[in-house]
Amino acid sequence: MTTSFAELGVPSSVTRVLTSQGIDTPFEVQLATIPDGLAGRDICGRAPTGSGKTIAFGIPLIVRTESSDPKAPSALVLAPTRELAEQIADELRPLARAQQLWVLAAYGGTNINRQIEQLKKGVDVLVACPGRLHDLLERKALTLGSVRSVVIDEADRMADMGFLPEVRRILDLTPSDRQTLLFSATLDKDVAALTRDYQSDPVRHEVGAKAPDIHRLRHHFWNVDRAQRIDVAVNLIRRAGKTLVFTRTRHGADRAAKQLRRGGIEAVVIHGARSQNQRDRALSQFTEGQALVLVATDVAARGIHIDDIECVLHFDPPDDGKGYVHRSGRTARAGATGSVVCFVDKAQRKAAKHLQRQVGIEIQLTEPDMASFGNELPIATDTRTINEPSGRQQQRARQSPNPTRGQSKPKGKGARGNRKPQAQNARQRNGQQRQGTGSSKGKPHKGKPAARNKSKAHGSARPQSRSKKRQGTNRKRAATQRQR
Repeated sequence: MTTSFAELGVPSSVTRVLTSQGIDTPFEVQLATIPDGLAGRDICGRAPTGSGKTIAFGIPLIVRTESSDPKAPSALVLAPTRELAEQIADELRPLARAQQLWVLAAYGGTNINRQIEQLKKGVDVLVACPGRLHDLLERKALTLGSVRSVVIDEADRMADMGFLPEVRRILDLTPSDRQTLLFSATLDKDVAALTRDYQSDPVRHEVGAKAPDIHRLRHHFWNVDRAQRIDVAVNLIRRAGKTLVFTRTRHGADRAAKQLRRGGIEAVVIHGARSQNQRDRALSQFTEGQALVLVATDVAARGIHIDDIECVLHFDPPDDGKGYVHRSGRTARAGATGSVVCFVDKAQRKAAKHLQRQVGIEIQLTEPDMASFGNELPIATDTRTINEPSGRQQQRARQSPNPTRGQSKPKGKGARGNRKPQAQNARQRNGQQRQGTGSSKGKPHKGKPAARNKSKAHGSARPQSRSKKRQGTNRKRAATQRQR
């Protein structure tokens, strides 16, 4: 018999929001954690990304949170990356509106002054990255003394990124009797220490496998020279469909995306050097199908929920087996299957074998085999985005000479091509007028050419002046001779 959210103790105001979103049946992690969360228990949960844990901690967080005073939020959610923080906030906002609560997402790359102003007006639930929250605390934009509930999401990722010392400092500023909900893909080492030091008698729930089941995926290790990578990638993506491409560096991600677009594949890019608006736009275009490819560094390997990824392409192999699992897990979400392709050049063969041993797979290194991916698929992206030239290209096209000189251009869009000849004629006429008037008000464009033009316009002036000087000199000489 299926259990409903109402049977878990979720208020009707929240269940109506869930039903409007098509969420009727709780997932496993939600069944396990929501009752304890609503009861006020501390929770230590292990659940893979994409298992529904945002709703699992979001419902107790929203239901138990009360309206806050300015600069004193009642609930705090800590997330390791900007994208995850924004995704959590987006999922919490509809639930919060049902309870008349206000949610704010605060992370780097966005306007901190605007966040300070919102905190002054009053924020009930603050979703933040540790770095931005530290900046807000330094500016005394808020206090954490009124926080009654704290969520630490992707705690293992926090540890990997070196955020745990900052997380500890933040937790030390909150009341000791708060409720603390901690979720992580693993619960050992640093995460276990965090649980020991900052949770009170937590109930432990573990859902799903400890790591993505990559054995369910189809793995391909292809021998591809660096010069051939783009051509092989274009051929692969046209057959595989929606693809997440990983590169080692930011520069490599930008370059790969640009080269893929030249190959007719609409690709967007995300990495740490992109502005938040650029990152949000890229994720939106990829999620909504406007772009077929998302090129990313490892910033996107964890904590981002993107459905229906058909293929993960390791354009650059990861550093180790853990990175391979995290990257490849993007196409193994919620029991889904998919394909993983890793490009390996001659210098990387030994490292690739070592990576396979770390992961626990044994895949033969082969030449690219497109037959296993079937025929080319119709590209479902917006052809206007692919074929429409950039603003700079359009500008160049308008400024280029008319390829059919001597023929009159039709009216309408083609009439734009006549702008440059008209401008040239106007400049020529203006130049002739300046030369004819001999006005001294305007500055010449270049000194020497202007002087030559002026002498032509007054061609009789210099010969006359030279003749007068010669006559004067001759007179002086004649007078001197007479005196002698």
